Amino acid sequence: MKLELQGITKRFGALVANDHIDLVVEPGEIHCLLGENGAGKSTLMNVLYGLYQADEGSILLDDEVQHFSGPGDAMAAGIGMVHQHFMLIPVFTVAENVMLGHEQTKAGGLLDLAAARAKVREISGRFGFDVDPDALVGDLPVGVQQRVEIIKALSRDAQVLVFDEPTAVLTPQETDELMAIMRQLKQSGTAIVFITHKLREVREVADRITVVRLGKVVGEASPTASNPELAAMMVGRSVSLTVEKTPAKPGDAALVVRDLSVIDAQNQYVVSHVDFEVRAGEILAIAGVQGNGQTELTEALLGLQARTEGSITLDGVEIAGATPRRILDAGVGFVPEDRGEDGLVGEFTIAENLMLDRSNGAPFVRGGAVQRGALDAFAEEKVREFDIRAQGITTPVGRLSGGNQQKVVLARELSRELRLFVAAQPTRGVDVGSIEFIHKRIVATRDAGVPIIVVSTELDEVVALADRIAVMYRGGIVGIVPADTPRDVLGLMMAGENPTGAAA
Repeated sequence: MKLELQGITKRFGALVANDHIDLVVEPGEIHCLLGENGAGKSTLMNVLYGLYQADEGSILLDDEVQHFSGPGDAMAAGIGMVHQHFMLIPVFTVAENVMLGHEQTKAGGLLDLAAARAKVREISGRFGFDVDPDALVGDLPVGVQQRVEIIKALSRDAQVLVFDEPTAVLTPQETDELMAIMRQLKQSGTAIVFITHKLREVREVADRITVVRLGKVVGEASPTASNPELAAMMVGRSVSLTVEKTPAKPGDAALVVRDLSVIDAQNQYVVSHVDFEVRAGEILAIAGVQGNGQTELTEALLGLQARTEGSITLDGVEIAGATPRRILDAGVGFVPEDRGEDGLVGEFTIAENLMLDRSNGAPFVRGGAVQRGALDAFAEEKVREFDIRAQGITTPVGRLSGGNQQKVVLARELSRELRLFVAAQPTRGVDVGSIEFIHKRIVATRDAGVPIIVVSTELDEVVALADRIAVMYRGGIVGIVPADTPRDVLGLMMAGENPTGAAA
């Protein structure tokens, strides 16, 4: 089935998320929609899938104009979507998830689970998925859950299949398996739209590439295009994709973590008996698929987890159990993984956000009053130093792009005298140009002798920044390995194996 989008425009108030976008995807083709987060890719696919209604433009399947009032209409027309965040019910079996919303019944009105199981086995056998129809989805690895999503779409005769950032939660090995599945689907005649911002994956699997920037198609590219060429199309200028850094010159262990555990509200260990050290002047990167305890670990280091066990010492002083205020005052800088929720106040100005963790005294507060002159001078300096693109320091930070918001967080945290810097997902939702800048600042902070922890689910980022890599799986550290450890080995460790025998 041929898919054609003609002049698709979608507005949200004054924001034009999609601006007259044209796209053609042929049967048996993998067409990559490449662009940074916020470029409008997912909005466009949500229009295609019936979740949004376009303000202008048309959707055509085999040259016939379609009118979708919801996802049910899109699915009935032969369009399927594999979402970044799976639409599965963990307590249901694979067969029950596959039939959900398209239930077949037999005599007496009972659900025909046998038919659903047979459908799962047939599709699984056809593509070599090896998925048990009676397995509970919640018990399956993430990569297998994604196969269940694909089976769901194919069970409804999808001839156009949309993959929306499908590798965000996968290990490198699971990503390779997904690429093989996409090639199989292509051979069967399925038209595939592959949405991503990862250049490595684009060049590996795409037949054609359409690049979207700020809601507009800015051009098409061949898979033979180089990474710098694709990156330049994405951001509108040339950027460096390599992190330039000299070998680390680590000093003594500054942060020492021993037998650290975090217990959640259900009395489960989400971080389990973790041991590691970070030395002055080195970057320890923590790798792993999202949801394996990284968030809770970083929050424990900042005193943000209520129930912890074990020891955390910074320069020989115990900080486990201390308040976040005391930990910040001890010289710990923190970039949270969700800047909108935990790092910034959107209604506050750039200047006000730059003083958030120094609002209890000099130089910005005296006698309970904000010292506007000192704050404004500081803010003007940091806007220049960190290249924050805004109309001025009084601009509400919520009006800035993701990259500029992240620069505000970095400017605030790196403008203090630090004894430890913790950066969780430091470039999430940030354009390629801002990534280049952020990486340079992190390396410069390391070179100034500060111990650094970087937590990232982007393996390319981990490898580029790290001096050593700790891999987390199900709340524990599988091992700590050198930065030049092969990607396939890191992938196995992210799945819970330790082929290197590295000590945790």
